[in-house]
Amino acid sequence: MNRLPRTFLPITAAAMLCASLATSASADMIVKIGHVAPLTGGSANFGKDNENGARLAVEDINAKGLVIGGQKVTLELEAEDDAGDPRQATQIAQKLVDDDVIAVIGHTNSGTSIPASKIYSDAGIVQISPSATDPAYTRQGFKTTYRMVATDAQQGPALANYAAKIMKVKTVAIVDDATAYGEGLADQFAKQAKANGMIVLSHDASTDKTLDFRAILTKIKNEHPDILMYGGVDTTGGPFVKQAKQLAITAKTLSGDGLCTDTMVTLAGSASSNVICSIPGMSVQKMAAGPAFEKRYRARFHQPIQLYAPFTYDAVQILVDAMTRANSIDPAKILAAMPATDHWGVTGETQFDAHGDLTHGVISLYDFAAGKRTLLDIVKM
Repeated sequence: MNRLPRTFLPITAAAMLCASLATSASADMIVKIGHVAPLTGGSANFGKDNENGARLAVEDINAKGLVIGGQKVTLELEAEDDAGDPRQATQIAQKLVDDDVIAVIGHTNSGTSIPASKIYSDAGIVQISPSATDPAYTRQGFKTTYRMVATDAQQGPALANYAAKIMKVKTVAIVDDATAYGEGLADQFAKQAKANGMIVLSHDASTDKTLDFRAILTKIKNEHPDILMYGGVDTTGGPFVKQAKQLAITAKTLSGDGLCTDTMVTLAGSASSNVICSIPGMSVQKMAAGPAFEKRYRARFHQPIQLYAPFTYDAVQILVDAMTRANSIDPAKILAAMPATDHWGVTGETQFDAHGDLTHGVISLYDFAAGKRTLLDIVKM
């Protein structure tokens, strides 16, 4: 066997080292974005829908290619389950901070977004909730909180105004699930209803796990309200609506986005025709880019959109827009770029006010016919 010259080995090693450095230099920089939603529990359908929207955005951005500061960046979605539990939400929030995510999309619920927001604020990272509607979320004095939808301070009054001015009702019985979302929505509705001259006959509280409402509904039946108002989500609202019909309560039930879902229809059955609900945003069918997005969503996840996947998708795109304008993955620089956001996406144009709320939102009102959600009205805020 011929021996190589002794000088060959060092040259070869040097060449290998150069090749290794070149490969390392060309490797993508992994940047982690957090996403938190209830993937278990009563709001899991909303949570998975939101996660899917975020995941589709990350896949689209990675496929297109993203370069920040001259370095090719690959986004990685770190998806976590808070189960809709405020205590678990804060634990997850701290985990994401410790994992060095550059920002967080979430949480889904107001009751989890609010307690988690302090942790993100202390860490100085952007938090964009696609669906938290409690006004308190963006009224804590934090610079890090943003949201993609209108608030209960807009959604509740829109429902109350519709009841008073269009339905011409005079009395209402209110039930809420005692969560930050359900109670907040019900309180905002009650405030506006009274301002419109409506009489609130009663305001009862259940829980986010209540499935038997017959005692409350029997009491309400004897009050003879013109309408019912339920503050809560579909997994409890469906049984509420169904049991109201079983007790021969003919009054319609008004509610927020928590009941504006296919799951509510499944649980309520034919009683869903007694529901009028609101969504703090435009229906995906009414968004200019909505039908095309919905088609891609169905092809990717083999299921229909629940509610907020388009808003979650845009939240990721808005975050990346801020990264691009800052030309940095530094959370502080991304945060500094967020107030100047002017982004056109699936949901339309998004701009934020000084609190992190939308400068121009809409509330969409719906009823149900033969199990299908039908648009009644659009209220511009």
